[in-house]
Amino acid sequence: MSDTSALEAQLAFVEDAMRALDTALVAQQQHIFKLEQQVDHLRQQLREQGARLDTVAEPGSEPAPPHY
Repeated sequence: MSDTSALEAQLAFVEDAMRALDTALVAQQQHIFKLEQQVDHLRQQLREQGARLDTVAEPGSEPAPPHY
């Protein structure tokens, strides 16, 4: 195998590896984006639930417990 053929084979391997890495990177970025959206949605739900709990559990709304 000549030097040129060896370099061409290496170049083809590197190009194939770059394509595979690029595909993997795109898939990871899409997955990260979806996870960030889910975290934002859960954070919003948590805020809303906390606000509902704050309105339900206002201090003074329950009678004082009996003391023995």
